[in-house]
Amino acid sequence: MAVMTQMNAQATANTSTPDKIESADGGIGISIARILKLLARPELAKWRPVMVIAILLTLLAAVLEVISPLLIGDAINAVAKVNGGEATLSAALAYIGLGIGLRFAAAGLPQLRDILFAPASQHAQRVACVDAFGHAQALSLNFHQTRRTGALNRVIERGASAIDYLIRFLAFNIGPTMVRLVLAAIALGVAFDIRLSLIAIFAVILYTTATIIITEWRVRQRRRMNEADTDLRAVSVDTLTNFETVKAFAAESRETQRFDRAMAEYNDRFVEAVRSMYLLNFVQALIMNMGLLAVLALSAWNYVQGTMQIGDLTAVMLVLLSLYAPLNILGWAWREIKQGAVDLEKLYGLLQMVPEIADKPTAQELHRPDGHVEFDSVSFTHDARSAGINGIRFTVEPGRKIAFVGTSGAGKSTVLKLLFRFYEVQSGAVRIDGHDVRDLTQLSLRKALGLVPQDVVLFNDTLRANIAYARPDASDDDIRDAARRAQLLQFIESLPQGWQTRVGERGLKLSGGEKQRVGIARVILANPAILVLDEATSALDSATEEAVQQALDEASKGRTTLMVAHRLSTIHNADEIIVMQAGRIIERGSHDDLLAKQGEYADMWNRQAKRDALALVAE
Repeated sequence: MAVMTQMNAQATANTSTPDKIESADGGIGISIARILKLLARPELAKWRPVMVIAILLTLLAAVLEVISPLLIGDAINAVAKVNGGEATLSAALAYIGLGIGLRFAAAGLPQLRDILFAPASQHAQRVACVDAFGHAQALSLNFHQTRRTGALNRVIERGASAIDYLIRFLAFNIGPTMVRLVLAAIALGVAFDIRLSLIAIFAVILYTTATIIITEWRVRQRRRMNEADTDLRAVSVDTLTNFETVKAFAAESRETQRFDRAMAEYNDRFVEAVRSMYLLNFVQALIMNMGLLAVLALSAWNYVQGTMQIGDLTAVMLVLLSLYAPLNILGWAWREIKQGAVDLEKLYGLLQMVPEIADKPTAQELHRPDGHVEFDSVSFTHDARSAGINGIRFTVEPGRKIAFVGTSGAGKSTVLKLLFRFYEVQSGAVRIDGHDVRDLTQLSLRKALGLVPQDVVLFNDTLRANIAYARPDASDDDIRDAARRAQLLQFIESLPQGWQTRVGERGLKLSGGEKQRVGIARVILANPAILVLDEATSALDSATEEAVQQALDEASKGRTTLMVAHRLSTIHNADEIIVMQAGRIIERGSHDDLLAKQGEYADMWNRQAKRDALALVAE
């Protein structure tokens, strides 16, 4: 029942798990509006000129894509006239050089645009990520206790990546293609024949429609293929991992058949997905070439009729091919745009979640608390339980020590969580120095509290960084003094790398007792007015427990201390011991008083004494 590890089976409505974060309302249109709003943020003001330049470069590239084929067509016409003696070769070469130069510029400007826009895009992603990360940090304890590992991080990562996808595909791919289509239609109609414009527009619309329809169909097939792939991998890993059970039940053949069925299912789904891809490529190629055939046939007819020249046919062909080029990735781009819209909606769904516990607008700072703690008829029930705590009432004077004992589920750790305001009391009040904790800012409240949990979780960093986490601006002397008082200094100085020793993921390179003492040193450095010990020694062996208990006694000197413990030997010197059962206080008093009453506490003490005696005999 450690305060930082106890989990609720059900989260409240405002704190759903990250893998169940509801997508915010809207689709691609709403996603575009959100990106525009993000780009308009004050933090991105310095990139506004770059954004404008990027848009202008994109539009200029679209214009050059249309102009360059016309110039190349004029060059061919000039070459044709050379043969007839009506023009010079130099004029034809000038047209060719200018046309190719503009074609190169049309291809190069987007690269320059990307070079300029890359830092703006990354800054926008950073702003969105930091907003989401900070908002997630502000959400209540329930949210973080019930989240799936890594799911929240994926929501933020995918949402940030979606910003880049949507900007590039919509602003720099789909958008310019539409501009190019309009310009090409105007150019073909004005320079040659309005019917060419209509054919080009019809071909692009038909191409786009067919691509979107087939891509939507393919998305469903890809999803089925991915599900079959997941099942296949699960069967393979499950069987190979549990090989002993398979052999024990002589099930090798049965498992091979199960793998074969899963593989066959995956093969069928894979073939469906691949065939649909080939079909998409075939339909796209058919529409492209039919459109090209139509415009060239009409151009050839116009040439025969004398309304177009031979170079104009090349110009028409190049204009249409320049329209087709960005459409080649339309299927893939459409999938990315839709997925990006979904990911962005999930990110905004996270941002729209309301913290279950929030500071009041009139919340006050808690300055230099004395450490007076009062629970006044406090009641609270978890959403997932029928029982919680009911009518808890006690007072702890500054510098005094109080302990809570009882069976699992009695409500001991819930009392500590209410003190930290991880939960909100449903009736009654929790007060520190006479201030209701609901009227205080959470930051100032928790700065006044220091926690040593049953399982101290450390960052994968150095010993110095982990201790200094409580007060990053602490001097080396203060950090050394905290380690000394936690009986950790000698251990640190004996290590080859000393203070720079890395503790590993979650502190796995340290023993349980060493981790606990790092946690104690961290609390000593924080210098809180109120110390909270949540079964801080229950997972340790007897020898280690004694050393850690000495460190805890040092840490609690001069501080109000609240303790939760299973081992009663660690709390016998408390000023008051409260025995809880089913969320209520059934006994209270000093260690000697409770033993004299011969009640629940005395029974617990006698049972533990017998177990300890048997353990000594066994050793």
